[in-house]
Amino acid sequence: MLSHPKNWFSCCAQMSVERVQMFTKAKLFWSLIFSLTALFFSGPTLSESSPTEGYTQTRFPVILVHGLFGFDDILGVGYWHGIPDALEEGGAQVFVAQVANAQSTEVRGEQLLSQVEEIIALTGAGKVNLIGHSHGGLTVRYVASVMPEIVASVTTIGSPNKGTKVADLIRKVPEDSVSEAALNAMVKAFALLVDYMSGGGYSQDPLAALGSLTTKGVAIFNQQHPAGLPKEPCGEGALNVEGVYYFSWGGNRILTNILDLSDPALKTSSWAFGNEDNDGLVSSCSSRLGKVIRDDFPMNHLDQSNMIAGLSSVFGTDPIAVFRSHLNRLKTLGL
Repeated sequence: MLSHPKNWFSCCAQMSVERVQMFTKAKLFWSLIFSLTALFFSGPTLSESSPTEGYTQTRFPVILVHGLFGFDDILGVGYWHGIPDALEEGGAQVFVAQVANAQSTEVRGEQLLSQVEEIIALTGAGKVNLIGHSHGGLTVRYVASVMPEIVASVTTIGSPNKGTKVADLIRKVPEDSVSEAALNAMVKAFALLVDYMSGGGYSQDPLAALGSLTTKGVAIFNQQHPAGLPKEPCGEGALNVEGVYYFSWGGNRILTNILDLSDPALKTSSWAFGNEDNDGLVSSCSSRLGKVIRDDFPMNHLDQSNMIAGLSSVFGTDPIAVFRSHLNRLKTLGL
């Protein structure tokens, strides 16, 4: 049974009693560590914003969709750290979707579509607001394209809407080579581990995921699902297509928090973009879709979903505040 919207999919996953016992103590430990760390070293918190009742109370439910190697919750660590709770405190009804963390956009899209239909049946809302981070942005675009009548809005965050040069670089590994097979095996093992620990139960295909994120792969996807795409390089797309509102935002800062061990890795991957503004994995121009909120938030790719226990920039924009402001925007539009 549904006990809490944002935890619905993880709660409904079949988890053995042994797994629960094994993870309970670790979950409590890591929750405490990450919470204390985020309290002292992360950016501005929600308490600094005026807690307006109903500020994020959108007309339609909100569904958050993770990106590549994403999850809902692992050992108390959430992909969307603190965001669902903050949005619900303002009145929103929030669900956290879980799809295959390494699959093609189309496979992930069909998985998400099934969950959207279940949520609509459960809530009786008729439509949903879809918010996708990274590969999740392409995933929500797929759903809105094939069934626009059940989608009120699409918001992509740090999404490679024109592909990413990081995927292009990795795809240079010769196809059907020993190197490709070895790399695929390692990545698939990691993807399956993430899936197992988050209770997903999905098959994983890293090569399909990689193909979906390359410049060539996304160009093919965009031919079939063009809604919201800018007509000019680094421009804005249409706000409303077939009754669906399109929004996007992205970042252009890499090293944002000295305690975040993922920052150096993102700095390394950012070299694929040369002098082009990027968040470590996606260029600022590629992140643009529909009405662009900003493509230069002082956030790297992981900051945008408040991942790594909310270790974003101490002096930058609070990711949670950006989400709250956006839901208020959707609310104002009657979405």
